[in-house]
Amino acid sequence: MRKSFFAENPSVLWFLACLGLFTLGVTVLAEATGAGVISTSFVKTLGKVLCLCLIAIAMDVVWGYCGILSLGHFAFFGIGGYAVGMWLMYARTEAIVTQNLAERTIPPTPTEINDAIATQIFGVVGSTEFPMIWAFSHSLALQLLLVVLVPGLLALVFGWLAFRSRVTGVYLSILTQAMTLALALYLFQNDSGLRGNNGLSGLQNIPGFEAIPQSVISMAFFWASAVALGLGYVLFARVLSGKMGSVIRAIRDGEARVRFLGYHVESYKLFIFTLTAVVAGIAGALYYPQAGIINPAEVAPIASIYLAVWVAIGGRGRLYGAVIGTAFVSLLSSWFTGGGAPNINLGFYTIQWTEWWLVLLGVSFVAVTLFFPGGIGMIFEKLKRNAS
Repeated sequence: MRKSFFAENPSVLWFLACLGLFTLGVTVLAEATGAGVISTSFVKTLGKVLCLCLIAIAMDVVWGYCGILSLGHFAFFGIGGYAVGMWLMYARTEAIVTQNLAERTIPPTPTEINDAIATQIFGVVGSTEFPMIWAFSHSLALQLLLVVLVPGLLALVFGWLAFRSRVTGVYLSILTQAMTLALALYLFQNDSGLRGNNGLSGLQNIPGFEAIPQSVISMAFFWASAVALGLGYVLFARVLSGKMGSVIRAIRDGEARVRFLGYHVESYKLFIFTLTAVVAGIAGALYYPQAGIINPAEVAPIASIYLAVWVAIGGRGRLYGAVIGTAFVSLLSSWFTGGGAPNINLGFYTIQWTEWWLVLLGVSFVAVTLFFPGGIGMIFEKLKRNAS
């Protein structure tokens, strides 16, 4: 009798159990729903970390399992954030403009309302008209659809062009980085239609829920992020199980041999690349309403490099390793850069962690690569082997 998916993959159940306990613990201790031990700002930080863990899993699948070192997945993450951010800015601005114009003696026409909304949003870049890419910004359903479609189509087109040309290795990494850089440079322009360097702001203010405290909204996004992470983990665990998982790992270890056996390698790589891009877009759509702002710097190539570092430290080729590495480094980064870590006075020089954190992160990455290539996730595998 064939075992169920969870019976064959007990680590998935363990992960879901740990995630559930963590979510329950935060809920009990949060300001909005529990004892008030955890502040609203830290709940938002934890929610954002869960979103980063979700994109880290996607990165681990495409790199750790399929062997494609993508330095562009944070671009898909940012696209998802921009897509949902456009609706958030439009709907919030529409409510403000409508309320202000309602005080006039003569009721405003729809055209006047639309022009006022456009001026309010794009006046900062010297424009008073809606760009074409904002055509669906009035509809939450359509913008949520774009969260999935735009990253998916971009990854599909880019992947098809790259994989059919059999670009691999460092050359493919450079191409993904170039794609990300091109997108970031475009977004920095004021005429990009996305407010240039100003980006989209005020995303934490959810239209229609102005009367609800931020503490409650932050908990709702935290729960949504936890559910998305759990579903994403199960999805990728299923994709990596069975025959497909074996083929994907084989492509990583010996692409030429897999092709010689008759498998259409490009199709498998394109599927993984596109699926992980879609999940990255969903993660971004949940992340930026909690962050409150998104700008072109968020999709710069350095962000994707950080993502690769997180996965490497956690242990690539292990889904739980990507989660552990991302959560560990992200929370540690918040502590160091937020002023939580005390400065070290050496007498002749004072180490300020807000300035030296990136140096510490880089040294840690090199050390893990040289002396502990399995990352943090390897510790759990050793404990499991010793226990058995």
